[in-house]
Amino acid sequence: MKNKIFFVLSLLFGLMFINAGLNKFFYYMPMPEQLPEKMQKAMAAFTEIGWIMPLVGAVEALGGLLIIIPKTRAVGALMILPIMVGIVLTNIVQDTSGLPFALVLSAILILIMFQNKEKYSALFE
Repeated sequence: MKNKIFFVLSLLFGLMFINAGLNKFFYYMPMPEQLPEKMQKAMAAFTEIGWIMPLVGAVEALGGLLIIIPKTRAVGALMILPIMVGIVLTNIVQDTSGLPFALVLSAILILIMFQNKEKYSALFE
């Protein structure tokens, strides 16, 4: 039962990041209309740098796909980790309305990484 719950969490987490990554290429989800001014300026700056949003989108989509596949879940979690740190910091500094959701996603990522801790041991030797 525990493995099934963990798989469902990983699946939903991965699908969320695949969706977020693909949206950076195809723009099928509209931006919220009432973004704070600081967030609008930050998004405009990211858009002005033409290569950063496609790079983040590709890493999100690939990382989400890797998290869904049990054998590659540890690598996917490492790919998503810096993006998740950026999401949490953005929600702390720019606009705190999305912080609870970002913290839930962070907890799921930490759980995924904890479940794969033996695969990371070589990184710390």
